[in-house]
Amino acid sequence: MKQLSFDVVVIGGGPAGMAAALSAQEQGAKVAIVERNAQLGGILLQCIHSGFGLKYFKQELTGPEYAQRFIDRLAKTDVQVFLSSAVLNLTPDKKVTLSNENGVFVLDAKAVVLAMGCRERTRGEIKIPGDRCAGVLTAGLAQHYINIDNECPGHRFVILGSGDIGLIMARRLSLEGMKVAGVYEIMPYPNGLYRNIKNCLEDFGIPLHLSTTVTRVIGKRRVTAVEVSRVDEKLHPIPGTEKVIPCDTLLLSVGLIPENELCLKAGVKINPRTNGALVDNDLQTNVPGIFSCGNVLHVHDLADNVTAESERAGASAARFAREGKLPAEWTPITVKCEMPMGYTVPTCIRTRKRAPIFFRVRRPLENYRIKVQSGDDVLLLCKPRDYKPSIMENITLPESILKKAGNEITLTMEPA
Repeated sequence: MKQLSFDVVVIGGGPAGMAAALSAQEQGAKVAIVERNAQLGGILLQCIHSGFGLKYFKQELTGPEYAQRFIDRLAKTDVQVFLSSAVLNLTPDKKVTLSNENGVFVLDAKAVVLAMGCRERTRGEIKIPGDRCAGVLTAGLAQHYINIDNECPGHRFVILGSGDIGLIMARRLSLEGMKVAGVYEIMPYPNGLYRNIKNCLEDFGIPLHLSTTVTRVIGKRRVTAVEVSRVDEKLHPIPGTEKVIPCDTLLLSVGLIPENELCLKAGVKINPRTNGALVDNDLQTNVPGIFSCGNVLHVHDLADNVTAESERAGASAARFAREGKLPAEWTPITVKCEMPMGYTVPTCIRTRKRAPIFFRVRRPLENYRIKVQSGDDVLLLCKPRDYKPSIMENITLPESILKKAGNEITLTMEPA
């Protein structure tokens, strides 16, 4: 079995993997990217809508244009790219086993960056009852059929879930002359960005039904209708509110799951809330030298945020490869959160200089403020404002706050 050595091996060639690889290479590391698809770019290649790059490039780009910027930059480096390559194993000592048309290889790395992205939840994972027939597919798969394969996945659609992919597909289907009967969301609030609610639904006259879900799929060989029902405060269907909506296709936009199976093989601990790795402020997991970034760490709302985070991970991996460790400057600080905050990234801070913390809230909050505590001591009270679950928020704790903290800090939200 052939063995190759690298300073940093990046698993995944989407926006996270490319940004991490470029960042590590700029730090002088010998870098390899392993990508299972035949080309770099990941999911961006099928996202032909605009809206990418506004923060990072200060320009509005489509997904393929955004990806091409990084593909072109990589082509000018000596980063080795393994395409059409499946990673079979990852060990705690950072040996990456991959397979492609040339055989099986072991990449011996000093540091590894996990950037595998995420996958969509399917009908089986959310357990929609009813007939087992054709015409039930995820929004991302429908996007691939239309934008990549130039195929028509259906004619009359119902979309379950108001995530950004589903909202964008509602517009895309309408532009292609297909009918979208409505978007149904089980929560009492939409889960997508406001700009997508406005541009993809309201501008096209597509109704959004909140506190409503699909309770049955109807059809023999193919979907002919779905049954939808209102739900109560506990998200249980309310008897007597059933309504049958004729359609031939049900699109699911009901959340994303980080592709973290490799993490388990390497002994990486997983955050049960995000299904991503538990990381510190350098984006290092509990396994020294293994880092995580992008949607495999936690689901982002903007590719620009993925890029910024992944550049940090690449730089940290290069430093680890060079020095053999990332020394803790102080006793690590454990980061915890309480409702209505959903999670934080990182969950551990190993510096007292400056630390950004990213988080999402569990429900819409009006006029709430962030409170940072260490034991009974309130270290910080932020100005009140509104928060939405669809937007990934962040707060940067300065050196003055971190030096006052003990071994643990807790973030929570309170009404002003």
